[in-house]
Amino acid sequence: MSLHTVARSPSERGSRERNDVALWTVHGNGRHLLGDAVVTSEERLSWPLTFGLGVQHLFAMFGMTTLVPLVTGFPVTTTLLLSGVGTLLFVVVTRNRIPSYLGASAAFVVPLVVASETGGASPATLLGGIMVVGLVVTAVGVAVKALGVRLLESSMPPIVTGAVVLMIGLSLAPQSVASVDKQPVAAALTLGTVVLATVASRGLLARASVLLGVLIGWAYAAVTFQLDEARLTALRDAPWFGPPDLIAPQVHLSVVPYVLPLVIVLVAEHVGHLKAVAALTGRNLDGSVGDALIGGGLATTLSGSVGGSALSSYAANVGVMAATRVYSTAACVVAAGASVVLSFSPKLAALINTIPLGVLGGATLVLFGMLAMVGVRIWLDAGVDFVDPVNVAVLGTAIIAGVGDLTLSIGALRITGVVWGSVGIVLLYPLLRRLADARRSS
Repeated sequence: MSLHTVARSPSERGSRERNDVALWTVHGNGRHLLGDAVVTSEERLSWPLTFGLGVQHLFAMFGMTTLVPLVTGFPVTTTLLLSGVGTLLFVVVTRNRIPSYLGASAAFVVPLVVASETGGASPATLLGGIMVVGLVVTAVGVAVKALGVRLLESSMPPIVTGAVVLMIGLSLAPQSVASVDKQPVAAALTLGTVVLATVASRGLLARASVLLGVLIGWAYAAVTFQLDEARLTALRDAPWFGPPDLIAPQVHLSVVPYVLPLVIVLVAEHVGHLKAVAALTGRNLDGSVGDALIGGGLATTLSGSVGGSALSSYAANVGVMAATRVYSTAACVVAAGASVVLSFSPKLAALINTIPLGVLGGATLVLFGMLAMVGVRIWLDAGVDFVDPVNVAVLGTAIIAGVGDLTLSIGALRITGVVWGSVGIVLLYPLLRRLADARRSS
């Protein structure tokens, strides 16, 4: 995929000038991409297409964003509400430069469950821990913005951010494969549709490949009676309208040790997301790293303050953008608005929740794979030397630990592979790098 900017005709430049007061300028004629170009964050396609792209983002994040609060004991509709509001806040703080959808972070599941089961933490104190993590991430963003991006570059060079992106993408592979195994035919139908629409079609079908695949797989599962009966019952019983439940948080020091390591995970995920978008669009977004961390930190803090899960950039949504070549924040805003609407309609939320796991597995198998390849691309663009023993030993070990979900237990505290893998990459690599360089120079 070429990342070069395609020259615009006078009429297209006129279209940009006529829309310069709007948040987004129309890309080309609003229906087709210009040559090999991508739709940047400040651009959009026509509103019908943008709405369809937003729905794709909504479907991509919906499964995990509803599962995480269910497992950790938070109200699902509250997390949906804060997921949408948090995404809108992120777009505002980053000044419309970084396309991102913030969904419930799966990295918090194990620490919160352990804090609840072994430490006796209540939902209110768990929310207090989420708020603390959000505030620390915000503080890191403020420091980066004040002192410059070099503050992070020393510990998170391209080899580190590429490893984090690759590890996140690959670590989600077992989840996708397990979902595919539950309903292989529906998953294969969804997967095949997404791949064919992405590779072999042009225009509208290529832009809506994920949405098309999910709808076809969903319809097949419905006519073959493969929809989950419990979810269908929940759909029938759910009211059309109802406000989300709000919970007041309580900050308790006993919960902090369980969640504080997740600060590094959220920082790595936000920076990795930014680097992935930069690599795919050919734009230098280093100047927005501080804003991204502030926006993500504030979104998590706000979510924890009223009963929502911790929020982070979603791998599946990066995959949607990579598949469609549309990086418009307008699509993220549409998805955020739809999430807010769903949070006030348990009936609609329950309807989307009937999408079978096999269908989601087929779609995410493509999306997570695309994200993993973005990590490889970051390495290639940076010319990473894989003959260097530091690179091979540290990054290889951390990635395998993350993908294999190697869990470490320290007393009652259990640290999953993605968590300690991210911490290991970010903290350990710079130290060993300096040690190796010092030995070579001596």
